[in-house]
Amino acid sequence: MTVLAGIGFTAPWLLLGLLALPILWLLLRAVPPAPIRRLFPAVTLLLGIRDDETVSDRTPWWLLLLRMLAVAAVIIGLAGPVLNPSRDEAGSGPLLVVMDATWAGATHWSDQTELLSVQLAEAGRAGRQVAVLRLNDPEPVVFQSAAAWSSRLPGLQPDPWRPTDQQLKRTADILNTFQGDFDTLWLSDGLDFSGRDKTLELLQSRGAVTVYQSADPALALRPANFEDGVVRLTVARTQTESLREVTLLAQGRDPAGTMRVLARADTQFAPGEDEATANLSLPSELRARITRFEIEGQRSAGAVTLADDSLRRREVAIFAGRQNREGLALLSPHHYLTQVVAPTAEFIDGTLAEVLPANPDVVILSDIATLSELEEAELTAWVEKGGLLLRFAGPRLAASDLARAEENTLMPVRLRGGGRSVGGAMSWGEAKTLAPFEETSPFFGLRVPVEVTVTTQVMAQPDPTLADRVIASLNDGTPLVTRKTLGLGQVVLFHVTANAEWSNLPLSGLFVEMLDRLAVSSAAKIREAVNLEGTTWTPTRIMDGFGTLSDAGNLPGIPGEQLASSGIGPDLRPGIYTNEKRSLAMNVVTEDTQLSPAIWPASVPVRGLAVEPAQDLSGILLSLALMLLVIDVIASLMLSGRLGFMRTIAPILALLMLPTDLPAQTAEETDFALASTNELVLAHVLTGDAGLDRVANAGLRGLSDTLFFRTSIEPANPVGINLEVDELAFFPLLYWPITPDQPLPSDEAYAKLNTYLRSGGMILFDTRDADIAGFGASSPNGRKLQQLAAPLDIPPLEPVPSDHVLTRTFYLLQDFPGRYKNTPVWVEAAPPDAEQIEGMPFRNLNDGVTPVVIGGNDWAGAWATDPDGRTLLPVGRGYAGERQRELAYRFGVNLVMHVLTGNYKSDQVHVPALLDRLGQ
Repeated sequence: MTVLAGIGFTAPWLLLGLLALPILWLLLRAVPPAPIRRLFPAVTLLLGIRDDETVSDRTPWWLLLLRMLAVAAVIIGLAGPVLNPSRDEAGSGPLLVVMDATWAGATHWSDQTELLSVQLAEAGRAGRQVAVLRLNDPEPVVFQSAAAWSSRLPGLQPDPWRPTDQQLKRTADILNTFQGDFDTLWLSDGLDFSGRDKTLELLQSRGAVTVYQSADPALALRPANFEDGVVRLTVARTQTESLREVTLLAQGRDPAGTMRVLARADTQFAPGEDEATANLSLPSELRARITRFEIEGQRSAGAVTLADDSLRRREVAIFAGRQNREGLALLSPHHYLTQVVAPTAEFIDGTLAEVLPANPDVVILSDIATLSELEEAELTAWVEKGGLLLRFAGPRLAASDLARAEENTLMPVRLRGGGRSVGGAMSWGEAKTLAPFEETSPFFGLRVPVEVTVTTQVMAQPDPTLADRVIASLNDGTPLVTRKTLGLGQVVLFHVTANAEWSNLPLSGLFVEMLDRLAVSSAAKIREAVNLEGTTWTPTRIMDGFGTLSDAGNLPGIPGEQLASSGIGPDLRPGIYTNEKRSLAMNVVTEDTQLSPAIWPASVPVRGLAVEPAQDLSGILLSLALMLLVIDVIASLMLSGRLGFMRTIAPILALLMLPTDLPAQTAEETDFALASTNELVLAHVLTGDAGLDRVANAGLRGLSDTLFFRTSIEPANPVGINLEVDELAFFPLLYWPITPDQPLPSDEAYAKLNTYLRSGGMILFDTRDADIAGFGASSPNGRKLQQLAAPLDIPPLEPVPSDHVLTRTFYLLQDFPGRYKNTPVWVEAAPPDAEQIEGMPFRNLNDGVTPVVIGGNDWAGAWATDPDGRTLLPVGRGYAGERQRELAYRFGVNLVMHVLTGNYKSDQVHVPALLDRLGQ
């Protein structure tokens, strides 16, 4: 490509045609236009006649100039002019594009693809063949046209791992098998990795290598650690020269199941430091909801660390049949269990009736045989909902009649009377050791110490289901640990005591590992190879290079040994892996991950990703040439007198081009209209009360978030509406909170409101006084509503009937509470002829939408959330209050669905499904 005056030309030889323009000028000036032939009568008849019109014998200079410009535009347009051409020397021959395509480049992936698009366009203009080679997924090099690769750019995505040694070896094999030289364009992510230098040497042996990479440092977030009551987060970076602040976000689900930012923390890199640490002090309930941490503003898998059981300390309640006695602490089962569980769990104290409502993860009963009927029923219900009941034997359990004649709900097996004593002073046998764990046991893979012995145990009754419930046994085949599922939970019984009276198992490390396998404690120690040996972990959610989680689909399970020893790669993807009730997060960045910037030799040019795309000017110039030729034709006709009618229409065209006094739409009005119509927007009427307007906006924001996560509706942020100046037609629903002192709208505003109501809009009037008054003029807000609504064209109203479509547009509802409840909600009255057909549960209504909904339950107060999704105002108390807030959200969803779909749910086709949901 030849560059002239900052403009490149792909076919510069065509510019030689410009040299012919002076010759063309001379020819056109020398040859006059053809004369006009006219038939004249006798000469005498022409005497005294004056000809006011004259025809030039030469083409006017301005017309010649116009024609020269048209020809010049054609010549330059055909020469392939390009604005902002590449300043690099255009190469020749094949071009190989090498991409790291790792998580480190995900944040700037759009810049990389834009740069690659520009380079492919340059290669296409130069006629070069192109091939793309991804180092973390190498495939045989196939050189194709640049246009073929341009169509495949949207399919290129970064992977959440760096190139492995095996992948780099395959890359070398691919390059060695290719015959011929080529130039290389390397899109680097800025991170060094093992084998990069050898790959660079191999590419340099085939031709010139140019590297493009971002100047911004790569940021990575190491796995979160829970230490000393705080969550410790460490951020690493590749460049240490400057001071930099970073914000960390903790995301998880709120009580309604919606993903929110639950906490945030700021940290700062000091100059010369490559790591920065932030601490988050969170209550256990909030900490248990966190699913991921991420660096704000970074879109990469390395900037995300997933949370698993290692962050969540399980809540455990321990109950022992024999309490500690002074001087006998070492003999207490409670002491042994506390010592094992305390480092990685939190205890819940209280009676069983007090503990179960707190929903602990594990309840441990040590040598407790008798429970009251109420305790047994509540404990059974808790296990069926997913709880783990862990029981230990003891003298009381051995002496009781529990699970003797028939199986007890809270025992995994039936028990034989008394117990079995071996290896003691009064027995003939020897102490029994443990048998190796079977593959079906959760303890499989744990090493059984030969010194662990059992002297006493409770025996299980032989039963057809016994073999399936034994997960650990002694060397003589008798059960040591049994388990059964109960609903969503499980009941586990150790047939020995929790102290050292019947066995020295509680004194061994095996005891701790067995409790870990049962998910009694957190997974802080799960990653150790000894704890993963013999287990299989199933991926449930996997993470891509951008840090986005998706369903794992049918990916196979991963052996625990591979999780402990292998790094992230195509065979071990980052994400969440589960094993029974335990979860394990495999993150891209670990504690041992080293972030080193890529250092390139001086012989390799390194450039940034910023690129100004070249713009082809051919189309613009050829269009200009066409316009000039059209003007030339019109001018030629006018000069020859063959376009006389132009004299007539010229004044008309001039008048049409004159400026008018019509008001022009301002830029602000245009921006407002575009913002309100690009997406669905909910709006509220500005009342003049700043506090109330903030609550109304926060309420519609909370309702918009609920619609986004529960329905196919995806609203944008809500807006406040000034009735005097703003257009109302953009909004399907207006929320109008009432205050006693808000001003009455003007006549023009009322005209807009009536037009809005007649054209299908809805206004939700909320007097917010249901806690002190009913509907009507019994409160200042109610009297103000009557004044505001008097000029409006509002149809007759009635309380929402039980068969109104508002009760079933999305949720089945009979009440419509907000912060307050038990007050009527008024809507447009049904037509008098709306009769209920026999056998149908709903009346046959028309397809209209009630233009107004009136109530006083303060719905915006119940919906209101802050930008992080936390509720702003209280609703009721405890669970009843949260249930009331949930019903308020459901009413809002039904209301918006009613506005958008009308009485769609009144169609008879929906009757069977609705009857089924109603249980009729």
